[in-house]
Amino acid sequence: MKTKKYIYLLGLIPFLVVAFMYEIIPLIKIIINSFLPDTGGSFTFENYETVFTKLLYQKAIINSIKISLISAAAGIIVAFFGARAAHQAKGKLHNIFMAILNMVSNFAGIPLAFAYMILLGNAGVMTQLGRELGIQALADFNLYSTNGVSLIYVYFQIPLSTLLLIPAFEGVRKEWQEASTLLGATKGQFWTRVGIPVLMPSIMGTFSVLFANALAAYATVYAIMMNSISLLPIQIAGCFVGEVKIRTGLGGALSVVMMVIMVIMILITNAISHQFQKGGKQS
Repeated sequence: MKTKKYIYLLGLIPFLVVAFMYEIIPLIKIIINSFLPDTGGSFTFENYETVFTKLLYQKAIINSIKISLISAAAGIIVAFFGARAAHQAKGKLHNIFMAILNMVSNFAGIPLAFAYMILLGNAGVMTQLGRELGIQALADFNLYSTNGVSLIYVYFQIPLSTLLLIPAFEGVRKEWQEASTLLGATKGQFWTRVGIPVLMPSIMGTFSVLFANALAAYATVYAIMMNSISLLPIQIAGCFVGEVKIRTGLGGALSVVMMVIMVIMILITNAISHQFQKGGKQS
């Protein structure tokens, strides 16, 4: 019986092999390289010193964190209402909503960059329309800036976060809403005191996914900005595919810094989730 029980674990072997070859080994190699100088030599912190002292890489870290936080926060706010609407929708309307979400969630990378150029570029449709109608916010909008990049990131954050939040609304029972209504609570009071605290672990978990998704995004922003904006993924790619010299040590250090930022964000969101879960149990 035990043999039959554990024989199903053989199905995990291909997955473990792939994970080991394409995730574990490269990760170990990156960490080791981050402590080796590009000019050759032994163990050193030179690469990390360069990352934290050179203005270019400091700006890359700050810009990446800023854009990731803004896009994740905007995405989660819009997704909350979208996920609630999708959860309440029934029949054909629900199917149409889900089909649209799945379609737009896969529209990213270079096609998304070109779409934004056509709409909001210097000679884009919306930009020209803003100039014709005297709408300065549209006419003066600069797609090739930090704010422009944040707007692009928000686009692919919304469908992803909506898809992740829809199942979480199953945990908000109708009986709770009915009970709160009988006790005289408004819909706003129910969501602020019951609904959102119940959903908070899922919201924070989704937020950490969105943050990591934005922090590591590369293709869309590179297609629009090339090297005009300093972001961690662009600087990392430049270290490994540079035209002058490949700097594996510096690229490894930047990659480790990115991973550390992701881990810190996950720890923060997990801590906030635990606080809400403790508060819910005590109440």
